[in-house]
Amino acid sequence: MGTSGLIGSGITGLLAAQMGLQTTQHNISNANTAGFSRQRTTQESALAMLSGAGFIGMGTRVATVERLYSGFLTEQVNRSQSSSSQLDSYYAQIKQVDDMLGDATAGLSPELQSFFSGAQKVATNPADLPSRQALIANAQTLSTRYRSLGDQLAQIERAVDSQIAATVAGINDYAEQIAAVNQRIVIAQASSGQPANDLLDTRDHLLAELNKQIRATTTTNTDGSLNVFVGTGQQLVVGTQAMSFTTSPSLDDPSRLAVGLKTATGSQEMPESLLDGGSLGGLLTFRQESLRPTLNDLGRSAASLAMTFNAQSALGQDLLGQSALSAAPNSFSPNFFVVAGPDVVANTKNPVGSPIVSAAFITPPPYNGNYYTDLTGSDYRLAADATGVTLTRLSDDKVWSGVDLAAVSAQLATDPQGFTLSATAVLVPGSSYLIQPTRSAAQNLSVSSTVATDPRLVTAAGPVTSSVGKTNLGSAKVSSGSVGPGYTAAVAGMPISVVYQGGQLQNFPVGSQVSINGGAPVTIAALTDTVPYTSGATITLLGSVATTPPTGFSFTISGSPTSGDTFVIARNTGGTADSRNALALAQLQTQDTMSSKSSTFQEAYAGLVDKVGNKTRQVSVAAESQEALLAQAQASRDSVSGVNLDEEAANLIRYQQAYQASAKSLQVGSTLFDTILQVMSG
Repeated sequence: MGTSGLIGSGITGLLAAQMGLQTTQHNISNANTAGFSRQRTTQESALAMLSGAGFIGMGTRVATVERLYSGFLTEQVNRSQSSSSQLDSYYAQIKQVDDMLGDATAGLSPELQSFFSGAQKVATNPADLPSRQALIANAQTLSTRYRSLGDQLAQIERAVDSQIAATVAGINDYAEQIAAVNQRIVIAQASSGQPANDLLDTRDHLLAELNKQIRATTTTNTDGSLNVFVGTGQQLVVGTQAMSFTTSPSLDDPSRLAVGLKTATGSQEMPESLLDGGSLGGLLTFRQESLRPTLNDLGRSAASLAMTFNAQSALGQDLLGQSALSAAPNSFSPNFFVVAGPDVVANTKNPVGSPIVSAAFITPPPYNGNYYTDLTGSDYRLAADATGVTLTRLSDDKVWSGVDLAAVSAQLATDPQGFTLSATAVLVPGSSYLIQPTRSAAQNLSVSSTVATDPRLVTAAGPVTSSVGKTNLGSAKVSSGSVGPGYTAAVAGMPISVVYQGGQLQNFPVGSQVSINGGAPVTIAALTDTVPYTSGATITLLGSVATTPPTGFSFTISGSPTSGDTFVIARNTGGTADSRNALALAQLQTQDTMSSKSSTFQEAYAGLVDKVGNKTRQVSVAAESQEALLAQAQASRDSVSGVNLDEEAANLIRYQQAYQASAKSLQVGSTLFDTILQVMSG
């Protein structure tokens, strides 16, 4: 037994050393293989044999080949990788928007400045046709810049949608591969009772790659397979079965590509908030947080510019003497710009019989001699259920609710959002509509073709003027006056001769209303009705539009009139040198025309550029920080699972020596066996 035991024990040592050498060489060969975890043999003593002198060892055996692996560290790397990929994807997209908006030459600010400079030149010389043509050219350049920026943002969105579709296809591919590897692992481990190390590494590598696309979590089944989940627990892989994501137009907004989960009956659209992490999460978050709000904000600027400029333009008179007072009003072109109205998108799953809902911009109300809008740049969702109707502002989830659409509209009248809503019938419970007030405004802004072809139609003059009577004896002066919304009703009885008499003004049209310095209006019941005269006070004949302060036709009388002096309000005939309306148009540049009287056009655009720039820097810093965390996590994992070539070289020598020692043991055993045979044969 001694000689055979020595040989047997030596053979086990040889085999163990050989497996150690093979495992070491396997590690060396895969030192640069992505996802590979280094392996090592685990040895244990073979069963000893009982003899009269006790148990005699029978050598060794390799119990298993194990991989050096930490599930915790691997999960930490996957989490860091998912966050890093999301931020990298977000940054790559928002950097394009930041570069586009912040470009000193390609941005909007230079064109806004040029446009209003053109309006100022017309105000300086209103009868000069080249100045009018230059204003139109500047307006066309400005509208082209709006459209260009809007189109570029729309192109970025289309590119993002393409990337979303490609990413979803990649996720589905990884899911199928993981399910296939799961099956191979189950078969391999069930048939051998040993861990399928290389297959396990392959699966872990696939999971790592999947986490670059979307954040994924796993659970382990008793057969060694993994279940993979995304979002808040949506199944992607269950054992050997892979689910599939789909992409299709969203139900509530067909212009938006939505991600869904494939089901037996079709596809179930998933909320974007559930799809975080990885490139997909970065793309979806960028589109929702930055891209669409930027497009809305740019549209808000375009719509506000167009509507406020049009509102002031409508109060003017062109070089042909045409205004809202013209006998043939169809020949008057009040709108300088043309802009698309709000978009309303009905949910494709709305119940049968759901009415058509439409939205319209509110005509900008006057403010401090100019106009402003209440547009917010947010989208809204209008929904009906059994209890009534709700309108939700999607940027901050503010809600207006009522028993019907009329009740909601009544609330909007006191909390204006810049648009009104109407429907062809009562809203059907279960129906919903996406309201996009400014989404397409920038891409559809243009100069009126009528004005563009005839610069004489630019309304530089005021349509109404006031003057002192030719026979006046006093020293009082009267301003040319200005008009406001509804002014045509205020001056319908022109010419109007206001008479000063003993400290009072009279002879206003019967039925008119007169306000002094924006105070409570006085209704004129007879020509002899009077209002007190105060030098320099603003006198307003109220128009048909209710505003605060009241508007219509406003003028001032200053100085010392003599009783019987008259002040005539009449059509502005031959007013080719009049630039009152052109001055008002130019002043829109410095007025708080946006954000409910809180910012100018330039300030609003600068705020948009700053917001995008700040978000870009924020994402950039976060991406760099997350990249450092990822590097640390990978280093921690590699310290356990990575192949160290110096260590493996030392292992080669160690196993070589063990192999040589076992071979020597076999040689000794063989010599002893030969000696025994010789003794026995002799």
